[in-house]
Amino acid sequence: MDHRFVTALEKALDWVGPSALGAGFARGRIEDLELLDRLLNPNKLLDLVMRRSVNTPQFRIFQEGSELHPGRYINPAVTRRGQAIPMADMRRVGSLMREGCTMVLDEVDFFDPMMEATCRAIQWWARELVQVNAYLTTKDASGFKLHWDDHDVLIVQLSGQKSWEVRGASRPAPMYRDSAPTSEPSQEIVWQGTMKAGDVMHIPRGFWHQATRDDQGDGYSLHATFGIVKRVGVNWLTWLADQARTEESFRHDLDRWNVPERWEAQQHQLAQAVARMAAEQSPQDFFHARERERLAARHIPATGLFGKPKAVVCVTDFEPVIQQHSDTVDVLAAGKKLTFARKAHPALALLLSGHPVHVAEGAAKTGVDVEQLAEILLKEELCTELTPELSSAYTGLITSGTS
Repeated sequence: MDHRFVTALEKALDWVGPSALGAGFARGRIEDLELLDRLLNPNKLLDLVMRRSVNTPQFRIFQEGSELHPGRYINPAVTRRGQAIPMADMRRVGSLMREGCTMVLDEVDFFDPMMEATCRAIQWWARELVQVNAYLTTKDASGFKLHWDDHDVLIVQLSGQKSWEVRGASRPAPMYRDSAPTSEPSQEIVWQGTMKAGDVMHIPRGFWHQATRDDQGDGYSLHATFGIVKRVGVNWLTWLADQARTEESFRHDLDRWNVPERWEAQQHQLAQAVARMAAEQSPQDFFHARERERLAARHIPATGLFGKPKAVVCVTDFEPVIQQHSDTVDVLAAGKKLTFARKAHPALALLLSGHPVHVAEGAAKTGVDVEQLAEILLKEELCTELTPELSSAYTGLITSGTS
């Protein structure tokens, strides 16, 4: 999937591929401000908040570095049947913004097709799960206090400006669930400055940072933080433990009542089995299994009630694996293995490219019955029908395909 935003990120940070994620702090600039405005702007963010049911912790507002009680800006809308639906009170939200505050909407990709498609493009590129949070700060409001994240982040200043301080890590590779706390900030200042519209920054996991507008006066800042959760050795060991369930020796009770010789024999047997499994099932095997087994992202399932689909797009969290054999083609994705005749390969490659595909154009381009293949991929939930809203999220943002 060739997405303009991913290409712009690589160019801004002088990266070739995702291998630099987590390797070190990096800064750069995207000159295409129109592209960033397409992704998100203040009016669009407020519109998302206004038209959807939101509640903490997904939607939060901060003043003077402290989180406000949601009762100050969320007012449940009560239906005529007495059902309460949490909705942002936009008058109160507007009043807080005029005073100066920071509004946070987590998982914007959950609400907005544009950000959904953008996160999917980053996931296919990084081969890791991604979510995006938006931060809108008005006037001279301060942001979060000095803190660190348990995942790598890509920060994109969409509009306005904000002052940042980034420090190094005080503990190597800290985790959310760790063996020791990471509570003492590092004294090493990696970068201090102002992020302006178009600036991008990569902060690795564990690096301390804070952002504020308390030195900016009037104005505002809108930035998006793309959180990228990379797998660590502990995740591989957890996966190995799950694989151990297939071994009979790991399903037997641990011996604790017999003589020590029996305990030692069982320990030796299990230790040998662990060593063998670790040698035979590598971290790369874990990566492949995780990507192929993860179910497709949230989408509208094919029903066939509204006519045949005119256009479709692949919605798997990771790029499907297509394996060619002498007479067949296998597709591995979303926990499934689908087998097709070899002649279907050109059409499958197109339909699973991550780009929207118009069925009629795909048939003309490949000479294959794309309509039949599309119906199968819709039924198996690797693809979804392209709605006007989803189509707008791709139009002009991918560099190839038939959108």
